[in-house]
Amino acid sequence: MKTVTLGSTGIVSPKNAFGALPIQRVSVEYAAKLLRRAYEAGFTLFDTANMYSDSEKKIGVALHDVRDKITITTKTGALDVDTFWAHLHNSLRMLQTDHVDILQFHNPAFCPKPGDGTGLYEAALEAKAQGKILHIGITNHRLTVAHEAIESGLYETLQFPFNYLATEKDIELTRLCREHNMGFIAMKALSGGLLNNAAACYAWLDQYDNVLPIWGVQRESELEQFISFMTDPPVLNEELAAVVEKDRAELVGSFCRGCGYCMPCPMDIEINNCARMSQLIRRAPSAPYLTPAWQEKMLLIEQCLHCDSCKSKCPYGLDTPTLLQENLADYKRILAGEVQI
Repeated sequence: MKTVTLGSTGIVSPKNAFGALPIQRVSVEYAAKLLRRAYEAGFTLFDTANMYSDSEKKIGVALHDVRDKITITTKTGALDVDTFWAHLHNSLRMLQTDHVDILQFHNPAFCPKPGDGTGLYEAALEAKAQGKILHIGITNHRLTVAHEAIESGLYETLQFPFNYLATEKDIELTRLCREHNMGFIAMKALSGGLLNNAAACYAWLDQYDNVLPIWGVQRESELEQFISFMTDPPVLNEELAAVVEKDRAELVGSFCRGCGYCMPCPMDIEINNCARMSQLIRRAPSAPYLTPAWQEKMLLIEQCLHCDSCKSKCPYGLDTPTLLQENLADYKRILAGEVQI
């Protein structure tokens, strides 16, 4: 079983971590079944967030009795001290624990630091002194903030999108984290569902021995595949390398990653899926995206106000309104039978 050490934290995890965002979409009973199966199969690190509705609660229900045998990482999107403490206390209550192993600032637009006027980093230090958190981390989608966090020496882990669609600038972050003895946690290891060959994703990530991928899981079949990688890890052979190259040719560039930081939309457009519908409909079973309900959702794009709020919030600097219009036009052509998928 391959393992990853998260830098100076000393936390060691199998090169498989459980991303608990998707379990907010399933029942408590089913989520508990998945979490328990993952734990019994060898998963030891479970990543969640205060904003993932009842994800923390489900982890608490399923794993509170083995708390001393697992690592829990969670996140706060607080922008002020009072909210920071409210989030932390809520997380501890939901997780049924007295501490979290790594508390991460959740995709802030800036890098919290002592003396920056927000008091956030000072609050994290106080929580650490109280034993309520053991390590301080940060998640981000912005290269500038990621670089600042690494160079600051204030953070023990960085969570950043990382998969085989990564640019050289993304790959550089893994090297910098190694140099600074900082743990690197890879979110979006499947690029929000656009990458549909998990073996290729794992094999590519396996080239980076300091990178810990977290896999979003909400189905037993998905979990069982990741469990199989524990004892039979995929190797980046000629076949899987061809998958990587084909996907890179199709997807590298200006595409929506589905992170959702552009939301909410004042016209209720489901931007994080509508802006990447062309990819979704071609890379997954198309039927679920051609239903009357989805047609209605896509047609909401015609009500776009062009307020550019989504564009201004996109951490990748995408022209989101243009992407929405392009995806709607493609969708209409598919419905009309003008384009075969």
